[in-house]
Amino acid sequence: MVKAVVGANWGDEGKGKITDMLAREADIVIRFQGGANAGHTIVNNYGKFALHTLPSGVFYNHTTSIIGNGVALNIPILMDEIKSITDRNVPMPKILVSDRAQIVMPYHVLFDQYEEERLGGKSFGSTKSGIAPFYSDKYAKIGFQVSELFDEELLKEKVERVTEQKNVILEHLYHKPAIVPAELLDTLREYRDMIRPYVCDVSAYLDEALRAGKNVLLEGQLGTLKDPDHGIYPMVTSSSTLAAYGAIGAGIPPYEIKEIYTVCKVWRLINSHAAVETAESTVLRQDARDVWGGLTAWRPSMAAACRERQMSVLRCLTCSDISTRYQCARDMRSTGKSRRSFLSRQSLVRQSRSLQHCPDGRRTFGGSETMRSCPRTAADMSSSSRSRLVIRSRS
Repeated sequence: MVKAVVGANWGDEGKGKITDMLAREADIVIRFQGGANAGHTIVNNYGKFALHTLPSGVFYNHTTSIIGNGVALNIPILMDEIKSITDRNVPMPKILVSDRAQIVMPYHVLFDQYEEERLGGKSFGSTKSGIAPFYSDKYAKIGFQVSELFDEELLKEKVERVTEQKNVILEHLYHKPAIVPAELLDTLREYRDMIRPYVCDVSAYLDEALRAGKNVLLEGQLGTLKDPDHGIYPMVTSSSTLAAYGAIGAGIPPYEIKEIYTVCKVWRLINSHAAVETAESTVLRQDARDVWGGLTAWRPSMAAACRERQMSVLRCLTCSDISTRYQCARDMRSTGKSRRSFLSRQSLVRQSRSLQHCPDGRRTFGGSETMRSCPRTAADMSSSSRSRLVIRSRS
């Protein structure tokens, strides 16, 4: 049986907590999209951990943790992350990496930084992890698959061909130093040695596992409103954050996904250096972090996540750990009528806003384990969500 955990908002909903809980009963946990540009916080008997690439199942001895083909794989970061948990007495987990996963190259990170620098005040607030350049290359068919690391002749030819193209951009657009092909080839050989013990035909492995009746858990990154098609484009990520993409990013048939847990936080966060294009962005922006009230678009965004994206059979509501004072928008109005669907970015820009002060704005919600223990405003806001689960927020 396959279950998926995805976010209903912009990320930071507490998916790691839900995944960690569900992983207890899973045989296999799979990261199926995104890269090291976001992560999950896990608190357990070993301590507190921030995972950016590893699936949350790595803390259980009975699970196999898989990096799927849809992941932007930064090999050095993955190696550092494995070491960071084993250095803290976590037993070495069983990890498999899809031979079809593509590699975040050193120049992807540089191009990400250079582009944000070039855009200046019009930047997209990138984490500068190389994610957008990575996916650009993947779909331009000039990315490097893990499997290609093991074909020396192909690797040499491709490095020469790709660096020639990249150096044109570096010279004429960014005015930065060129990539040296021989140095890049040496780096990829190092990557090959690092990743070799973990490489697997993951799709074939999962096919056998599903035939054997294994329990599989798909772990999503970020949330619905960061999806490049259904999110607040262009302030989105570069890979699909929806549960439907789990089948593609893991390498399984879509009909195998039987349960989808859509996680939503009462009070919501979004990371962006640029203003996020919604009706409330200019009001709620605080430095480089926009803090969204739970009523900002509670019904519109949840309805969009669960109806249009067909993401949810179960909803998981996590209480927030935010202690900042802010306002929240009760709804978005157009021609005097409240909206019940989440609009495209250009439509949102034209909306007026209706703001209301939240009396619980200074309170910390962390530690709430039941709806009764949440502050009154949080409980009131969730009354229409029909949430079945409240998970303690400890991060």
